[in-house]
Amino acid sequence: FKYAWVLDKLKAERERGITIDIALWKFETPKYMVTVIDAPGHRDFIKNMITGTSQADCAILIIAGGTGEFEAGISKDGQTREHALLAFTLGVRQLIVAVNKMDTTKWSEDRFNEIVKETSNFIKKVGYNPKTVAFVPISGWHGDNMLEESPNMPWFKGWTKENKAGVVKGKT
Repeated sequence: FKYAWVLDKLKAERERGITIDIALWKFETPKYMVTVIDAPGHRDFIKNMITGTSQADCAILIIAGGTGEFEAGISKDGQTREHALLAFTLGVRQLIVAVNKMDTTKWSEDRFNEIVKETSNFIKKVGYNPKTVAFVPISGWHGDNMLEESPNMPWFKGWTKENKAGVVKGKT
């Protein structure tokens, strides 16, 4: 929760451990001015999620990697499927997929690869090209692969994605 608390300011958000309203955080890199928009993922706050997503150039789709959680998210009425579809429909063409809760999978490379394969299949149906999407295994609870490479997933050598300039590679 420590990373969510950076942007979750409402008392109810911190008590319930979910994002309710959108929150903004701005910073600059040498090349870009970045505004992070934290949008809720919970079904009860979908209007707020749409408000945040409609302002985005890029989305980070956070997928729960836990057994049963991932499957529920990509099911016919699942939140993961709905969020990917909404992001594409709202014009977000750059997508990053963070496979969260890797700690609950015992840092399983097989589970990560299974999720990448299944997610690639459904985001392709939505309209995204999986070759242009970075997939990163993370643990939000422990902070693995969020800011620095994780020693818990030595099998993860980084992500690659295609863009107009060629192939781009990264670690976290």
